[in-house]
Amino acid sequence: MNPNKLVSYLKKSAESFTKDDIVKFCVENNVRFVNFHYCGWDGKLKTLNFVIHSQEYLQQLLSTGERVDGSSLFPFVEAGKSDLYVVPRFRTAFVNPFTELLSVDMLCSFFNREGEPFESSPQYILHKAARQFNKATGLEMETMGELEYYVIGEDCGAFATPDQRGYHESEPFNKFTALRMECMDKISQCGGQIKYGHSEVGNFTADGKIYEQDEIEFLPTYIEDAADQLVVAKWVMRQVAHKYGLELTFAPKITTGKAGSGMHVHCKFTKNGKSVMVEKGEISEIAKKAIAGYMIAGTSLPAFGNPHPLCFMRLVPHQEAPTSLCWSYSNRSALVRVPLGWTGKNDMVAIANPAEKASAADHSDKQTFEWRASDGFADMYLLMAALCCAARHGFENPKALEVAEKTYVGVNIHDEKHKAIQAALEQLPSCCVEAAQELEKDKAIYTAEGVFSTDIVDFLIKYLKAFDDRDLRSKLDAKAMLEYVSSCINNG
Repeated sequence: MNPNKLVSYLKKSAESFTKDDIVKFCVENNVRFVNFHYCGWDGKLKTLNFVIHSQEYLQQLLSTGERVDGSSLFPFVEAGKSDLYVVPRFRTAFVNPFTELLSVDMLCSFFNREGEPFESSPQYILHKAARQFNKATGLEMETMGELEYYVIGEDCGAFATPDQRGYHESEPFNKFTALRMECMDKISQCGGQIKYGHSEVGNFTADGKIYEQDEIEFLPTYIEDAADQLVVAKWVMRQVAHKYGLELTFAPKITTGKAGSGMHVHCKFTKNGKSVMVEKGEISEIAKKAIAGYMIAGTSLPAFGNPHPLCFMRLVPHQEAPTSLCWSYSNRSALVRVPLGWTGKNDMVAIANPAEKASAADHSDKQTFEWRASDGFADMYLLMAALCCAARHGFENPKALEVAEKTYVGVNIHDEKHKAIQAALEQLPSCCVEAAQELEKDKAIYTAEGVFSTDIVDFLIKYLKAFDDRDLRSKLDAKAMLEYVSSCINNG
């Protein structure tokens, strides 16, 4: 049932793909093109096309990769030393669902002149973060993203949904279900492990256009693969929207007073393939140590997860977005939320279906916790790497459980009667400049064990400060916000 055509044809998992497997599929299916994909500093998927004219050429291509101009992909690469290799990672291969001529696509890694991994590539930074996390903890880190986005099209006026009441609406009240389902189908063909898709709460009309918010959520998988599939998913979604003649944006804020779009990241830790998130029916101390790492690094993580002034327009009270450093169970105003995790004793399926026999099966391996600050403007690799570093910092901090206890809140901190609790909590940055300042303070968390180089962190600090956005939020009314968003609509 796997929708990835290479997996179905080769009858093996993508993780097991070899060069010979790719050649076999291409030869036996008369594949005409091979496409290499990779991300530069802007986080968007780049493409290099190869027309396959012989088996020998295909073998050579898969054995050596190809040269690219690194200075055109990364602003910190000097033009005089700009050559980089891009080398395909076979486990990422998929049949391109958009091309008329049969094409096999793969994501690539960057290498330098000496044939060593390019240390400043976001994808390799994540690889280092995952490797060091496993070395320090003996655990594997899994993540999954929730991609929220707005679709913008002409308002037909029929079957209108009340403003900001679009959560889980069905057709015809949800206008872009067909687009969402086609995106999900094509993402799964490209190897994405999707959990579900649905309409979100945000919807409104303005100037004859309908703005409708939807979400596609993934399943937890190894953190490096999770970043890969999010990058590919955004590439797929933009192409499908373009085919429909619609605008699709991951912009974190569309206008004032309307729901923003985040990209919440669920985290899960395993040992020898088994979840360690739950202990005696409760969230485990292991999970709490990682959460503590996010509380300690909480003010600097937005430097990676919210790298644009528009990102901070979403992080305001009363919009189900975090503003304070705290964690909670099921509370969507917390920075870290522990959602329902199937830890109860009842067999709910048997209760709902009297014909079913009750089972004592344990489903608590589905438990995760959710980082709620980041959004779709983030570079997926840098964000996942930063979250991995922060989690490791929590495991290495001897006072992690004390931090977790101190930062837990069991109430809605935006309720008037709990203002004192909110006032006692540390606050998230309110702009890129503040995020850069917090990153300066926490630099050691990310540069530890050589995961992020000092040069890359310093470059990111300079990049964020250049927005000079300290007072931007107060300057934008609803109309100005729409104009500002329209100028940013294709970012992220």
